[in-house]
This record gives sequence, C-alpha cells and structure tokens, in this order.
Amino acid sequence: MWGLFLLAVGLMGLGLLTWVHVPNRVPWRIAVGAGVYGHVLALAAVTTGCAAWWMGGKVVAVVGFVAAAMLLRPVISARRIGERAREALDAMGAPEGGAAFTWGRLWSGKVEAVEGEVWRMENGLEVDFYRAAGREVAPCVLVVHGGGWDGGDRKQLPEMNHWLAHHGYAVAAVSYRLAPEHRWPAQREDVRGAIAWVKANAVELGVDATRLVLLGRSAGGQIALNVAYTAKDPAVRGVVGLYAPADLFLGYESGREDDALQSRRLLRQYLGGTPEEVPEVYAEASATTHVRGDSPPTLLLHGKLDTLVWERHTARLAEKLKAEGVPHAVVWLPWATHAFEYELNGPGGQVTTYALGRFLRRVVG
Repeated sequence: MWGLFLLAVGLMGLGLLTWVHVPNRVPWRIAVGAGVYGHVLALAAVTTGCAAWWMGGKVVAVVGFVAAAMLLRPVISARRIGERAREALDAMGAPEGGAAFTWGRLWSGKVEAVEGEVWRMENGLEVDFYRAAGREVAPCVLVVHGGGWDGGDRKQLPEMNHWLAHHGYAVAAVSYRLAPEHRWPAQREDVRGAIAWVKANAVELGVDATRLVLLGRSAGGQIALNVAYTAKDPAVRGVVGLYAPADLFLGYESGREDDALQSRRLLRQYLGGTPEEVPEVYAEASATTHVRGDSPPTLLLHGKLDTLVWERHTARLAEKLKAEGVPHAVVWLPWATHAFEYELNGPGGQVTTYALGRFLRRVVG
C-alpha cells in the first residue's frame, strides 16, 4: 500500500504542474511531459486508484483518482481552447479547418518522416530543406530554432517540419550563429541571409519565392518576429511566434539570476550588457519596437504556465499588433509551459497544428 501511496502522490505532483507554474527547483521538462502525456499518466493514476481501492486503501484510492483528474486538464481544456483558437482565426479571415482537437488523435503514431536535404549557404551555415509533398512549387516556411541564443540547432523538433511538408509546404530549417561568440544582430543577419538564399535557389528547391513565412520557437521566435517586422519584404507573408520573448526589456526585468535558464545572463551575453548599459540594443532586438501597420500577419501561441518565457511577452506584442491594426491571432494554452507542441498529437500539438494550418492557408494559400 505504501508503494501505491507514493505512486499516487507522485502522479498528483505531476498533475499539479498542469495547474501551477513549475517551481524553479523542478526541471521544467517534467512539466512539459505532464502537459503532453497527461492523458497517459491519468490512466496510470486511475489504475493505481483502483488497485488501492481493491486492497482497502480508500484514502490512497482517492489520491489516485484526484491525480487522474488533474492530469486530464490538458485534454479537457484543449477542446475549449480549440474553440477560442477558431474564433481568433475566424476574426483574421483564416479559411476554415478541421477539428482543433480530437481524442482519437491522442493515440495516433508519429508523423511520417520526410527525408530532408542538407544545403550549405554561402556564409557556411547549413539548412535542412524538406520538399513539399505532392507539389512542384510550394510556399516555404523558414523555421528558426530555439535554445536560449547560445544553444540549439536546426535539428530541433523535426516532426513539425515533416507535418508541414506533408501538408504542402516546403520547409527550410535554418541555422544561425550563437552567443556569446556572436552577439545580436548577427542572428538577424543570418536569418535574412537564409531568406535571400531561398529566393536565389527557389527554382531548384521548388519554392514560390513570393510566398514565405517565418516560424520561430522561443529564442528563435524573437529572431523570426524581429526579422519579419524589420525586413519590409513583401515576400514574407506572415510570421509565427511560439512562446517567443518579444520584449527583451521585459525579459531582463522579469528574469532572475537563478531562474531555470539564468535568463539575465543569457540576455547579457546575447545583447552585450544590461538594459541600462545598452538600451538601444534591447530596443532594436525587441519585436515590440518594430510593429507597424504594414507588418506581416502574425500568429502567436503561448502557454500560461511558461516559466522560461513569461506569457506577458506575447500579451505585450498582441497589444502592439492590435493598436497598429495588424492582422493577428493569439492562442493561449492555460495548462502549458514551454515546448507544448513537442508531441504533435498531444493536446498542445493538436491546437498548434490546427492554428498553424489555418494561418498558413490565410497568408500563403
């Protein structure tokens, strides 16, 4: 019975991570797992509760059943959030899509992999390119990886690249130089160079060079949003930011030296100092600085429980977009922390692909 009790309490602790911010001492990836695989863990909690009840441990059984209910929050919320996403995308004129969330898809397998091609650009940086399935000429999504500006690479979370390719979009997963060896704006220059490379090789790649979209996660979201808003390039038809730090003044103010990412240290090495020392660099790197009425349509997704990038970043950017009249949609996931789309068939992944699919049809067809 003690073993069942400890298991039930452990599962309840995981369930709690879909309701409250993960404590700084707990690795944030555990919270990702609770949000992505909560429905699987809930089955374990129900089994634990039933076993305890059968053995006469009713208190332990109740703990198990409560843990199951807590772990089911993501899948129960996903249907409601899907409806809100539908309304936001309707408001920006996005074409209709399928269901934002289905229970059956939770148990589906991985997206079938699409073989990528490795290309080297003139500046020596590499690109993983995925051709659109069934199309000779296709719009292209340039994917900018996360990693705190000093880590990560273009191989990150490739399942989204496969999903995009299967849905008729070419994908260029791009590389950029990393801090602290390379400070901003080197990263912006690299992504702009990737856009120029796609255009220059459009015929060989099977890409429509007039229909490009930038998609960035986390630190890559900051870069993608900044590039989209500063390039003034009509070929960039839209930009997608997943849990992106859009206001780097806010990032420093809200960060701590001992938080999960040591975010203040990351920003100092990325931008060359504190906001007091180099305010012009913080302003130049922040997407919120560059929003104008002619900025490209924007899709933003953020978890309300994100402890790595505070959800206020997306809220501030959304306020700017609304004030300037830029077409945009914001999707909030109340149970989610960072990297909620890790598993595309999970609750966060389903909402993300639904919103992304509709947004891409809106901006590039």
